[in-house]
Parts: sequence; C-alpha cells; structure tokens
Amino acid sequence: MAEAKLIDGKAFAAGLRSRVAEGVAALVAEGVARPGLATVLVGADPASEVYVRSKGKTAAEIGMASFDHRLPAETTQAQLLELIGRLNADPAVSGILVQLPLPRHIDTTQILLAVDPAKDVDGFHPINVGRLGAIAAGAPLDFPVPCTPLGCSMLLADALGSLAGKNAVVLGRSTLVGRPVAQLLLRADCTVTIGHSRTRDLAALCRTADILVVAIGKPELVKGDWIKPGAAVIDVGINRVPGAEGKTKLVGDVAFAEAMKVAGHITPVPGGVGPMTVACLMYNTLQAARRAAGLPFVAV
Repeated sequence: MAEAKLIDGKAFAAGLRSRVAEGVAALVAEGVARPGLATVLVGADPASEVYVRSKGKTAAEIGMASFDHRLPAETTQAQLLELIGRLNADPAVSGILVQLPLPRHIDTTQILLAVDPAKDVDGFHPINVGRLGAIAAGAPLDFPVPCTPLGCSMLLADALGSLAGKNAVVLGRSTLVGRPVAQLLLRADCTVTIGHSRTRDLAALCRTADILVVAIGKPELVKGDWIKPGAAVIDVGINRVPGAEGKTKLVGDVAFAEAMKVAGHITPVPGGVGPMTVACLMYNTLQAARRAAGLPFVAV
C-alpha cells in the first residue's frame, strides 16, 4: 500500500488567510470599517505571548485592525471584566480573544461568559456552543465556531470532499476540541463516536474509523496498527518530547511514521492542524464584522 497523502495544513491556512484578506478588502470597499481583533493576555506565559503575537501579526497582515491588551498577572477579575465590557461596547472591535489559560485567581468561566457572543471569535461562549449543537445539517455556520475544530473540518472537506456516511471516531472529549469536532462531523452527516480515557479498547474503536481525529494530549498514543487502512487521520496533538542532542521536538498524538504506512490521508505535526487555528480565527473575525454591519454570511 502506498504511503498516506499529507494534508498540508500550512498551505491550506495560507490560502484561507488570503481569501479572508480579500474579504476584508471587499468589506472596506463597501464603506464598512475594517474588522478589528482585540487580544487580551493576562500575565507573561511565554507560550501565550507567542500565540498572541502571532495572532496580532496575522490580523495586521490581512488588513484588520489589531488591539493588543497585555495585563499584569496580578490583574483582578473585576479589572479584566471592566476591560471586556469596554471591548464589547467598542464598535471598532469586531472580535475579542481572551488568551487561555488565565491566572488561577480569575474565574475563566465568568470571563468567557462576559464576552459578547457576537464578538466571541473563539467560539467558547455557551450560547455559541449551544448553537453548534442545535444547528441543522446544511445550515450555514453564521456564528463563531471554535477555531481548531473548524480548521479540522475544513481540512477534511478539502481532502475527502463529501464526508456523508463515513464512520468518524474522535479521541478526546474536551470542550475546546473533541466535542465541537464531533458536532461538526455530525453536521457533515458522519456517524460519530467519541473515545476517551474511560473507553474500553481504544485501539479496536479506532480501527472502525474512516475518519480519525485525535485530540487526547498523549504523545504518539495512536499506533499504526490502530488505524483502518485508508483512513483519514487528523492529529490535533502538539507535544514536546526529548529529541536529538538534548533538544526537544514536536510530535502529535499519532505515531506518524507508523501511521503513514496505513492511513490514506494524514496531517503532519507540525504543519497540519496548528496553522489552521489562527487562520480560522481571522475567518471568524471577518464574519463577526460582516454580522455587525448587517451583511449576510459569506463563506470564503
């Protein structure tokens, strides 16, 4: 059997960013203010700083306004809520992203609830979570959808075309990735099973999957013999493990070299799902700006 085809998330994300940039330019040409993305970072977590910097840079590159709010770690919950209230009321801000994790003294649930659902470009507000679960198959996703799951669904649709009737297994039941990915696959008319830490015989479950999405946070957990020949494998995991010469390297939740010999399609790590997250954030921000201007949803 030939090796799996790589699903190039980096290339797809570049194309999506380009299409979003065209959408931004078209919006401005209609006389609408350019979309604005506000990022909020509390504390100085190095990884979070890198992510926020990347998001702000990408927004600027595609013609959006970028509002960067960096707050000290000792910021109180009341102070953070006050900032979110101002961003909710600011017409220049189309989307609000509060970088997680927040310091332990801040109640993350209360902060996410405080973000206007229309500006919740992460798709984490309970109203948007509920919409994703309730929307009918085929209806447009004209509300914010969590960025990583949205990116996974875009990559699958691009690689496979119609997903209807396929058996999909999602490993991981987190509210950030596993559950919303399952909802999107259901919407695409897949038959969906969610596996998790209490599932009996994960390997046997995985072997039933035409589509396998792995977001479980364990380096190279899924081995080659767990995969149905010809399956499409989406590896959401990003794990740092010891590499050569004392350095660390990034690996996914799937044993990539083994999986390449069995799968039909597979995302690499890095270069697979990761780049899609930021690109989908820009997509959500453009859609939020269109909604705020009273314009209809337009897929890009």
